Amino acid sequence: MTADSFFKRNTQPGDEPSLAAPLPIPAHIGPYKIEALLERGGMSIIYLGTHPEKGEPIIIKVLSPKFIQQPEAVKRFLNEAEIIALADHPNIVKLYNYGEWENGLYIAMEFVQGITLRQYLLRHPLSLKKALEITIDIAYALCHLHTHGIIHRDLKPENILIDETESVKVIDFGIAQLLTEQEGASKEAKQHVIGTPIYMSPEQREHPNQVSFSSDIYSLGIITYELALGKLSHGQVHLSLVPKGLHKILYKTLQQRPEDRYQDIVDFIADLSGYLNSEALEKEKKGGDFLSDFSDQLKKAQRLLEPATAPSWPSVEIGIAIHKGMGVTIGHYHDFLELENKKYAIVLGSCTTRGAEELVCNAVLRGLCHSLARINATTEEFATHLNTLIIQDHMKQIFSFACLFLEPENNQARYISCGYGNLWKISVGLDHPSVIGTPNLALGIDINSRFVEEVIPWQNGDVFIINTFAASNQKFTAENDFTESHFRDAIQEFIHAPPQKQVESILRKIKILSPQQANQQSFPIISVKLQ
Repeated sequence: MTADSFFKRNTQPGDEPSLAAPLPIPAHIGPYKIEALLERGGMSIIYLGTHPEKGEPIIIKVLSPKFIQQPEAVKRFLNEAEIIALADHPNIVKLYNYGEWENGLYIAMEFVQGITLRQYLLRHPLSLKKALEITIDIAYALCHLHTHGIIHRDLKPENILIDETESVKVIDFGIAQLLTEQEGASKEAKQHVIGTPIYMSPEQREHPNQVSFSSDIYSLGIITYELALGKLSHGQVHLSLVPKGLHKILYKTLQQRPEDRYQDIVDFIADLSGYLNSEALEKEKKGGDFLSDFSDQLKKAQRLLEPATAPSWPSVEIGIAIHKGMGVTIGHYHDFLELENKKYAIVLGSCTTRGAEELVCNAVLRGLCHSLARINATTEEFATHLNTLIIQDHMKQIFSFACLFLEPENNQARYISCGYGNLWKISVGLDHPSVIGTPNLALGIDINSRFVEEVIPWQNGDVFIINTFAASNQKFTAENDFTESHFRDAIQEFIHAPPQKQVESILRKIKILSPQQANQQSFPIISVKLQ
């Protein structure tokens, strides 16, 4: 077998994706309500479920029915659960439960809202400093595993998640092994290549079940090399491409003979941390590091346009939940404005442009809204003035915009939406939400646009829920994606919850029903209750 054909082969027997007919989705697996099918592999099926007590999304992995009668497959499946149970670390996926259900075996694990390290590498510019910080987090996870006698055996970018806060989570322990298991490994098992060839140590290719901690360290060395370069290696490693200070560390990490490598991940962490905090790192920064630094600066600037804390307004209780997507979009603008005569406004907006320009445009929108807040105007007048200023400005941009004016002393609210979706109202004493829509053009299109507002009577106990979903639902139209009807159902489910708990619960529901779409978007959900 040639080296090229080896690196292209499948690595786990029976793990080829199944092309069988669609599976019916069970209502429950064990105590967990099943929301959706996420993935169907060769030996397992992944569902998205709901934790019965916390109401949080949860991953349910079940052994495919055709493997239930195969002792080796059952053993490997249960082995994964038992190994995750031994691990309790912030950089390792958390186990909730495992056991039997009517159709076989299941494992219930933490749901991580994020993307794989592979996807992260392809989407985000990485500075050398950031690359080393991610590596050290992975190394700490390995250190925890090795302390418990666990060898991962399949460490690769696809088995490492980066969540919304850019924290690391190591996943997939399907072929992980306890050192005590090696003596009992069968001859038949030794014939199988177990792992992923590109990231696999030489000894693991030759003797899959005769591996040690240094085999994991080798795999981490390949990942470190890719992170330092900012791209996937595809099995080609040239240490001359990495900075000099990192070269000697990777040279030791990637030695062909296990005894010549780091024997303890702690030593690897110590050397890498020493380099990370050294003057040499500053001198050896990659030429493209400024892109990563600039990206981090954009994220910090974006937080100024997304206040996460609700104001304390008299007679009003506000809940706010902000979802941070993992996509390349910068985000949106929302704000809480105090007007004259004890009136208040919640404004939301976003520019149709994407990237750094979007951030600048949303910042301009914020400045215009703050200026207009000083005049005593209706939402119609506010939108008209804003539209005129945007069209007259040299930006030549189009903005989606929504505004909810609150007049607690008059028990009245005014709402206008320009390119965004509906406002939802929960009237006191009723058990279902009603929808309030104002189908106006987005701002920046026509200077002669006439905007129509909705004036809404408001009494103590009434609740408004406002969001930035597109009026045409263009962001939520694909099959199985989150729709307006889903949003209505989510409101209905948490209709009597206090504002803060309500928006947090609705956001969790969005993540459950549409995890892939949620990954790509950033949006707020705001609930307002008149007291």
